[in-house]
Amino acid sequence: MTSSNSHDEDFHSAAVGKLRADLALALRAAALHGLAEGVCNHFSVELPDGSSRFLLNPRGLLWSEIHADDIVLIDVEGNKLAGRHEVEPTAMFIHAAIHRIAGKACVLHTHMPYATALTLTTNRALDTTLSQNAMRFHGRVAVDPHYNGLALDTSEGERIAHAMQAADVVFLGNHGVVVCGARMDWAYDDLYYLERACAAQVLAQSSGRPLAPVARAIAERVAQQTLGERLQSELFFEALRRTV
Repeated sequence: MTSSNSHDEDFHSAAVGKLRADLALALRAAALHGLAEGVCNHFSVELPDGSSRFLLNPRGLLWSEIHADDIVLIDVEGNKLAGRHEVEPTAMFIHAAIHRIAGKACVLHTHMPYATALTLTTNRALDTTLSQNAMRFHGRVAVDPHYNGLALDTSEGERIAHAMQAADVVFLGNHGVVVCGARMDWAYDDLYYLERACAAQVLAQSSGRPLAPVARAIAERVAQQTLGERLQSELFFEALRRTV
């Protein structure tokens, strides 16, 4: 078993410090972009050492005020290993399960308004054949239509994790969304553009006019083009680092 001193040493290492800074930046950017909700919801990133430990934003802080030294380190059982703040229970259950079962490095869970609005519809999710921003998610979205209340036990987090299968994005019925990625800059870029795509769809639907989807082959091509070149995602995140 890894000792407490070892956890503290890892937590304050340069490599983990960079991850903490990236996580804090993503949270502050999300607040700036209107994706936060009070002191609820969480972002997490797994340590890349295979130790099944991950970094998470703490309980009780607004995303806009979070900095690297506010981030906490926990294990997949939800035990806090390092950090000066406490952890909110639903975060442990949802994030620990997705890291453990779905094997995702970065897990971003929000109740951002337009994406959440689509989880309230009978389709439950974004139509990835509509806007160009939506097409980047074609073939990358799963839907968990079964809302069972707050995730206050391991079974609910595990159910959500299994519903993801290999998807990068899961729409949680009557709840919100989870966006995952291999890197924080890529994951945040997806989160930002997911909400933009959902906003465009909600606005288009509110016009009352028929929607005009593209052929699936076009949506597939746009998704491949987006995933094939992520420099724009990296540049966006670095721009946020300079300005947020």
